[in-house]
Amino acid sequence: MEPFVKKVEVNGLETYRIERWESLATYLSAGFSSRIGGVSEDHYNSLNCALHVMDRPEHVIENRQRLAAAAGFSFDAWTCAEQVHEADVAVVTRPERGSGKDRRETALAGKDALITNDPNTMLVSFYADCVPLYYFDPENRAVGLAHAGWKGTSKAIAARTVEALHAAFGSDPARIYAAIGPSIGPCCYEVDERVISAMREAHIDEGWIQQPNGRYMIDLKEINRQILIKAGILASHIELSTWCTSCAALSFYSHRRDQGRTGRMASWIGMREVTIS
Repeated sequence: MEPFVKKVEVNGLETYRIERWESLATYLSAGFSSRIGGVSEDHYNSLNCALHVMDRPEHVIENRQRLAAAAGFSFDAWTCAEQVHEADVAVVTRPERGSGKDRRETALAGKDALITNDPNTMLVSFYADCVPLYYFDPENRAVGLAHAGWKGTSKAIAARTVEALHAAFGSDPARIYAAIGPSIGPCCYEVDERVISAMREAHIDEGWIQQPNGRYMIDLKEINRQILIKAGILASHIELSTWCTSCAALSFYSHRRDQGRTGRMASWIGMREVTIS
């Protein structure tokens, strides 16, 4: 059963929610945006959430404000990183809340993963084929996001984020829930020897099939699932999306399919503060 369930938000955005998580923890908001419901034009049509792709900044900020509202947060809660295809994790505390929300220069530099236990902080990452990884520790009220392209995957960002949750918040890997979101699938992701060499150097020996042309079809979602299991997360605690961003052209941007001229979706996760009346 697909864990990322399509939803049309009150403000018209089309999103994909981790429905089971949100039903179990009503204070949690977690999901993935589509390309539908924004104001961007041309090949960014229409809900581009990234400032680094040469879209008009005022359009991107409007799109981000709409997504924050749909997710149940103020725009001041929007917190994002630079994303440099490495494996470094930022621990987001209250002073970092809002980093990068309206200016790329203020995003958390040199980071591809974010974790927090701060309520009313909305962690956000950006995608157009790479793998979004979500983390939720209900016991310690902590959450995380990681951006895993092929480089981040080979550098085990999935495991580094588990380790950071344990170090920062005492999260037991066996009690963490993880989700692997919409991304390019093995049906569409053909790579060369350079990518496979990086996987072999990281002792990742499965997850691809060589083609007659000498190139490879690779399954980054499954590789990250195996890394999460080796990091101590129970297989039964991992949600795996079947959505392929390259196949679903009406719903998602795809860097590979669109030859680089495209926008970015956003993953998000955050905990709304629970008030007792």
